[in-house]
Amino acid sequence: MAEMALIIVSAVFVNNVIFSRFLGLCPYFGVSKKLDTAVGMSMAVIFVLTLAGAITYIIQTYVLEPLHIGYLQTIAFILVIASLVQLVEIVMKKIAPALYRALGIFLPLITTNCAILGVSILAVQSKFDLIRTIIFSFGSALGFGLALVIFSSVREALETRDIPKAFQGAPISMIVAGILAMAFMGFTGMVK
Repeated sequence: MAEMALIIVSAVFVNNVIFSRFLGLCPYFGVSKKLDTAVGMSMAVIFVLTLAGAITYIIQTYVLEPLHIGYLQTIAFILVIASLVQLVEIVMKKIAPALYRALGIFLPLITTNCAILGVSILAVQSKFDLIRTIIFSFGSALGFGLALVIFSSVREALETRDIPKAFQGAPISMIVAGILAMAFMGFTGMVK
C-alpha cells in the first residue's frame, strides 16, 4: 500500500508530467485561461489517461510482446488514445453539453496531448504491472490536472490586476508557469 501511495505522490508532485517532463504543454497554456474549462479538461484527461494506461498495458503485454511487434507500440497506443477521446467527446456531448462547447477544439486535442502517450510509454518502460500502471497513469493525470487548475486560477486572478503592458498576455503567463515549475521542484528528493 505504501508503494502505491509513493507512486501517486511521485507522479503528482515530484515527476509531474508538465513540470519535470515538459509533456502536455499545449493544453497547459491553451486551456488555462478559465478555471471552469481547466477543471473540465482535467477531468477528461484523468479519465482518458487512466483508461489509456490500462488498455495500452494490456495491448503491450498480451499483443505486442507475444507477437514480437513492439515496433508498432506508438501506432497502437495512438489508436487507443484517439478512440478513447472519441468516446469522451460523445459522452461529454450528451452529459455536459455546456462543458463540451466550452472546451471546443481543446477536447479533440487530447488526442494529440503528448502527456497521454508519454505516460503510457513511461509506464511500459518502468515495467509496472497492470495495477501499478493504472495507479501511475491516474497519478500522472492528477498531477496534470493539479498543474492546470493552479495555473488557470492564477491566470484568472491576473486578469483583474494592473500588469505593466509589456508583461500582459503571454509574457506574464510564461513567468507564472516558470514560478510554478520552480515551486514543484521543491518536491524533488521527496520520493525517488
